[in-house]
Amino acid sequence: MNFIISIIISSIIVGVLVLIPLAGVWALDLHTLFGVVIPYLALATFFVGITARVIGWARSPVPFRIPTTGGQQWSLPWIKHSRFDNPKNTAGVVVRMIFDILLFRSLFRNTKIQFKSSGPKIGYEWEKWLWVAALAFHYSFLVVVLRHLRFFTEPIPGFVKTIEHLDGFIQSGIAPFPGFMVPVVLISGFVLLGAATFLVLRRIFVPQMAYISLPADYFPLFLITAIGLTGVLMRYLLKVDIVKVKEMTLSLFTFHPTVPEGIGVLFYIHLFLVSVLLAYFPFSKLMHLAGVFLSPTRNLSNNSRFVRHVNPWNYPVKVHTYEEYEEEFRDKMIEAGLPVDKMPEDNEADKAA
Repeated sequence: MNFIISIIISSIIVGVLVLIPLAGVWALDLHTLFGVVIPYLALATFFVGITARVIGWARSPVPFRIPTTGGQQWSLPWIKHSRFDNPKNTAGVVVRMIFDILLFRSLFRNTKIQFKSSGPKIGYEWEKWLWVAALAFHYSFLVVVLRHLRFFTEPIPGFVKTIEHLDGFIQSGIAPFPGFMVPVVLISGFVLLGAATFLVLRRIFVPQMAYISLPADYFPLFLITAIGLTGVLMRYLLKVDIVKVKEMTLSLFTFHPTVPEGIGVLFYIHLFLVSVLLAYFPFSKLMHLAGVFLSPTRNLSNNSRFVRHVNPWNYPVKVHTYEEYEEEFRDKMIEAGLPVDKMPEDNEADKAA
């Protein structure tokens, strides 16, 4: 039942985060606080936190080769080795990193063990839906972020227009009631919500995942879902003044902040949730975005068979060699019947020579 407690805690936190700007803007009229101060503080926390974490990881010593391998290591010319699952050089590591980062190849190879219904036999099943959901979640999130650059730039870059055009290939001109037209449907927002929902349900209904899931696992998913829902509501149902929103975001981006009047409270809720996500990012598991590049299990080649790796911070250690040991205890070793490399007469001959 621990996962239920985790879900309740995460849900309550996200609910409180929604109520904070609702009360602050709607009831207390704190537009500047939620429109300028909090976003700037969140951005500062985001960049400083990520920089500190990355520098800390980069300074961490990695004296040994500990790459994750999934195939035959390079050894003899007539033994075929896995170039990318067990790379022996930097080129193989780069290709593996590209596949892992862009296509989630390691997740693609994920399997789960289960008992088959035909009998007491163990079977392995490919978890393809997790791979699909993870790809959909990350790429739709990326598209949503890139689309939002239109609010921070003037004129809008061409690649942003292209992304928005491809994202809105579903053209909608439906009028659910007179005077109301549904805008172009941007598929990335709905894909993001669907993928996040799948990841949450997987943690709830898969017993192994439910057992290990903590509030830190549910909270980011709930927070991103809340951000997506508020964005969808602003675009399709509860309209906001887009011109004033862009005026405000441009002023923030150029460090000349202004807060136009007439922007709905839903926008401030959306902006506050985004600010919380940015501030929370450096201290959460979401830092795998940067950590994957610095992970020694991913960015190291497996060349331990032909390159000797010495711990760089090993300090000099005084050792007692066997020759010194025998020189010290030769008489006792002979007396005990133990073999020695040199007999006492050999030593006398060496000295005489």
